[in-house]
Order: sequence, then structure tokens, then C-alpha cells
Amino acid sequence: MTVLAVAQHRHGALRDVSLELLSAGRELADDTGRPLHAAVVGGPVDRLADRLARDGVDTVHTIADGEPYNHDVYAQALVQLTTSIDAELVLTPGTAAGMDYAPALAGRLDRPLVADVVGIGAEAGLTLARRAPGSALTETVAVDGEQAVIAVRPGQWPRLDAAGDATVAAFDAAVDESAIRSTVTGIEASTGDIDLTTADTVVAVGRAIGSEANLEMVVDLADAIDATVAGSGPPVKKGWLPPDRQVGQSGVVVAPSLYIAVGISGSVQHVAGMADSDTIVAINSDPTAPIFDVADYGVVGDLFEIVPALTAAFHG
Repeated sequence: MTVLAVAQHRHGALRDVSLELLSAGRELADDTGRPLHAAVVGGPVDRLADRLARDGVDTVHTIADGEPYNHDVYAQALVQLTTSIDAELVLTPGTAAGMDYAPALAGRLDRPLVADVVGIGAEAGLTLARRAPGSALTETVAVDGEQAVIAVRPGQWPRLDAAGDATVAAFDAAVDESAIRSTVTGIEASTGDIDLTTADTVVAVGRAIGSEANLEMVVDLADAIDATVAGSGPPVKKGWLPPDRQVGQSGVVVAPSLYIAVGISGSVQHVAGMADSDTIVAINSDPTAPIFDVADYGVVGDLFEIVPALTAAFHG
């Protein structure tokens, strides 16, 4: 009986969420007295496994199939591996790729899937804290039995950086080619120059800035505090910001140290993408705007006066 964490990689490199996943897996394995195994599917599996083997893992399994990423290959291979090593608890990243195959994996294993997990407890049965769908609220879920697929929300655990020298074992999955019903024809990398998920400070704008020309004052504030500029859905849909700058349920989920929301009303869709920020500052002229419900600090007033004043204050 084991805990299995499935790593994610892109362009031959492990993503940060993989090391966060190992941290969550190590916590769960220690709490339940199980060993922690990791799996890496496709790509340069031997090199990626060497990196994972240094992070407090007992065994790393390599599956040399599925590059580029393919839903059907991942689902088939991981079902076989899970069964082979008797992995009762399987952790996947709560990313676009992870949430693509996790439901299929749970369905084929006939296990519950708990997504958006932000906390794990196993003192008196398995309990999982998860972000309520489309909300900034956290709910606790009790899992019947001892088997589940758990999709971990990025940014909730520190990257595991423990000493270790895990066993690396190749797993030969019997992939049924006739059951592969999708083909990846290419992967298009974002043309953006940032990765919002790694930003420590974010200044995000909403429709209330009025026009693309008014972005300049927000960029000035971001430059003053070394922040990354992002936005809610409306500015992105209007073309004021590229799609990779959208924060929200249909965009990017972020958890920076500081999140400044400028002229954002605070729809459920947007809040779901930024509620895990350490400190949230909201600037809005409407004192009843929902964004103030999740903000640590709120400034009610004209953003066209407040933002330049903040910029000037930071410039000293």
C-alpha cells in the first residue's frame, strides 16, 4: 500500500508543481505510514527521475510512453501502475493537464476524485480541505475508505527539497494503441514573457480602468513595486491584455505574496483564481463590490487618483 504522486513536466523540465506535489505526498505518506512513490510519464524519463529521486521519495517509476502528453496514454499507463504497486492514494497536479487525466484515472479505478485540494489530514480517517468550486471558501471533505485520486491545487505546499536516493524502476505499461482516441499534433507555447504562477507580486486590472490607454498608469505602479501586471476577464476579452495574463477560473490560478486588484468587481470566476494570495488589496469606487469580501485591505475611491498616488509614494 503506497502513496503515488504523478509528476508533471514540460519541454523536458519538471514543473514546480511536481515538487509541491511531492511535499503534499510526503506529508500524506508520513501521516498514514505509507511509502511515497513518484511516477514520471513520457519525455526524458531517466533524467527527470534522477531529479525526483533526490526529493524524499522512496521509489520513482518511469513510463517511457506518452510524449507529447496524451490523455489516453496517461490514463492507461497510470491505471496499470497504480494497480501494480497497490497505490491507494494517487496525487495529481491540479493543472490543466492533471485535471485532464485525473477524472479518467479515478473513473477507471472506481475511486472518488477530490480536486482543488489545499490541505490534507489523516489523523482520524482521510480528510481533505478543498477550495469550493468557483469560490474563495474552503470546505472539508471526508473520504470514505482509504482509496482516492487527489488533485492538488498549485501553490499550496512548498517545493520538497529533501535529501534522498530513491530507487528508480522502469515500468513497462501495456498501452493499447487501438484505445488511443486522441492525437497530439503539436504543443504551442505561450508567446507571453511571464509566468503568472511564479509572480510574487501581482497588480491586476478590471473593466473599470476604462480603456487600454489607462493601462499605462497601472504599469507604472507595477514597475514601482516590481510587480507583474494581470487582469480579470473583461480586459483580456477586449484585447487590452494577452490571454496568458488573465487571472480566474478560466485563466490562471495565482497565489502571490501580494495581489492588488484595481477596478475589479470580484466575480466568483475571478476570485477563484486569486483567493489564495497571501495579502489582497482592493481598489474600487463601489463600497459594496464583492472583491472587498476577500480583500485584506480595501480602498474605496477613484482608482485614477489612488493608483498614481500609490506610485508616487513608492517612488518616494
